[in-house]
Amino acid sequence: MTELTDQLSNTESQRHWPAFLLLGFDKGDAKTRMHQMQFHGPLRVQRPFYPEGEVCHVYLLHPPGGLVSGDDLNIQLQCEAGSKVLVTTPSAGKIYRADSNDIAQKQRVDIQVTDSRCEWLPMETIVFDGAHGRLNTQVNLYGDAQFIGLDVFCLGRPKSNLPFVSGSVEQRLALYHNDVPLLLERQFLASNDPLISARSGFNGKLVSGTLVAFGLAEPEQAVDSLRAYLQNESIQTLSVTYRLKVLVVRYLGACSEQAQTQLRACWQLLRPLMSGEPACIPRIWNT
Repeated sequence: MTELTDQLSNTESQRHWPAFLLLGFDKGDAKTRMHQMQFHGPLRVQRPFYPEGEVCHVYLLHPPGGLVSGDDLNIQLQCEAGSKVLVTTPSAGKIYRADSNDIAQKQRVDIQVTDSRCEWLPMETIVFDGAHGRLNTQVNLYGDAQFIGLDVFCLGRPKSNLPFVSGSVEQRLALYHNDVPLLLERQFLASNDPLISARSGFNGKLVSGTLVAFGLAEPEQAVDSLRAYLQNESIQTLSVTYRLKVLVVRYLGACSEQAQTQLRACWQLLRPLMSGEPACIPRIWNT
């Protein structure tokens, strides 16, 4: 047994491909600067865009297009005082089928926002059948930080008749303000988990999404605006909660495109209530 464990451990250590990206932002004279970029492995960013003046728009790139067994991505964003940052991705993230040893695919995102504003708005993540994904996002906010984060998650590829019938995925989300935990979530799903089909769980819906916002000046107005949007559009796939100064919008449905459309509409409602500035849609979303 010990010999088999050692063999599996050696296999995992041999199939370990780390990638690292650190981006640092600060306030310049007329616009936010990306003053720091460190990287290792296949993680890059395009040249920053400034479609709304001082706000720095950044497109994060992972050229391989998805995670295979042994991949271990570490993404760090550091937003210093006075900076305004929007980060997105040009395409969906993918977690491919694991190898024969079921070695996990890992991604960790660490975001630190100090007296500044950060919008983390990546495209959806698609978990392929047979994947073993481990996804961890931690957001540390300090002072008068403002943050909006978006995550859309799809189990399998049902439209291609490729459901999620084997494998597992773990998601962790932690949000702190001045080192005090405000939102801590962990979700572990195996392909045979009864929660996937249970009415009290996913009820057979394979696409879920979360929008998190902190730093709203008028949270009650924000909640009222979102609930009015849900009512006027007769949307049955979203819910809204507000607790410990954190506003959370959740999606549960069957379509990642619908999830993105509806949660981005919520972002467009929240953005001016947070910053006094209208939402500026990244042009990559239109391609």
